[in-house]
Amino acid sequence: MSSPTTSSPTLAPKGLEGVVATTSKICYIDGDAGVLAYRGIDIHELADHSNFEETCYLLWFGRLPKAEELKGLRARLAAERILDPAIITLLKSAPKEAIPMDVLRTAVSALSFYDPEFKKNDHDANVNKAIRLTSQIAMIVAAYDRIRKGKSVVEPDKTLSHSANFLLQLNGEKPSQTAERALDIALILHADHELNASTFAARVTAATLSDMHSGVTSAIGALKGPLHGGANEAVFHILEAINKAGADPVEYIKNMLAQKKKVPGFGHRVYHTEDPRATHLRKMSKDLCYSSGQNKWYDMSHAIEEFIKADKKLNANVDFYSASTYHTLGIDVDLFTPIFAVSRISGWAAHVIEQLDDNRLIRPRADYIGPAYPSPYVPMNQR
Repeated sequence: MSSPTTSSPTLAPKGLEGVVATTSKICYIDGDAGVLAYRGIDIHELADHSNFEETCYLLWFGRLPKAEELKGLRARLAAERILDPAIITLLKSAPKEAIPMDVLRTAVSALSFYDPEFKKNDHDANVNKAIRLTSQIAMIVAAYDRIRKGKSVVEPDKTLSHSANFLLQLNGEKPSQTAERALDIALILHADHELNASTFAARVTAATLSDMHSGVTSAIGALKGPLHGGANEAVFHILEAINKAGADPVEYIKNMLAQKKKVPGFGHRVYHTEDPRATHLRKMSKDLCYSSGQNKWYDMSHAIEEFIKADKKLNANVDFYSASTYHTLGIDVDLFTPIFAVSRISGWAAHVIEQLDDNRLIRPRADYIGPAYPSPYVPMNQR
């Protein structure tokens, strides 16, 4: 009789870099070629020709919608732009100095109490939850910003697009077509990015057979970190500091590097060439900054990008130009990461749906490097 064999776990690189954790039909990335595609469609094509609602349909249903299907999804998103009064009360009870990402995380968790399908976890129910959460997260971000500023919550307009509705509910006035399109493209670009930290967190949570709201709450917690969604906030804080000091942007960055400080918004774990999302955000930043007379934000950003690229051989990533883009749209710095969530909910939801459609618990191993086994237990009087 042969003795049983035990398989030793293979040690993965720190941070799981390069490890393939699952199969997916949602997002394709080629880091060497700088390619990002949703369901096989290049991000450049989507940014040039699509809109956020159509991109949501593509992510959730696996293909581009026909005209009536897109019209139907827009109607469903509009119908779900409603928050239970208890959520508004929750937002009003949050401290005015609370971090918006913390408020969003708590509010999304609470949304599950009022979801009509909170006990269901099947495919159709999860698609319905994806639609509801996409509408509701945008409303929560806008509503909390107004509440903390002592302003009234703005009712949605069912005739407007998702992007236009968000800007309406945030700023209290209908946005220009330029602003609406700029945000729409930004939402498309941020919609999904394979197994990034927040998406992986959502899938790990969903894999326990937890629910969509729990998965998204986990994702929001991961997105909050400055090494993930918070990087664009850090970028704009640097731009603000340069502007306030009246400093030369390149000299300011040189001084940061001399102090061994990290310059956010550059380099990427996956891309070894330019982040394809940065290509569009750079143009958007320039167009918006120059058309609004705020060209200093783009000029500083461009000077920094050119220096870092020449000196460190690092390319700008999605966070770098999204900072100046969002600022020019009149968005407060601490809302940059919540707006990331306004977009990324579409991708998170798609991954939760995919995970639960063919589920297996995600349970990796750790390489133990602690004290040798067996180590004796030492009685208290002998320590």
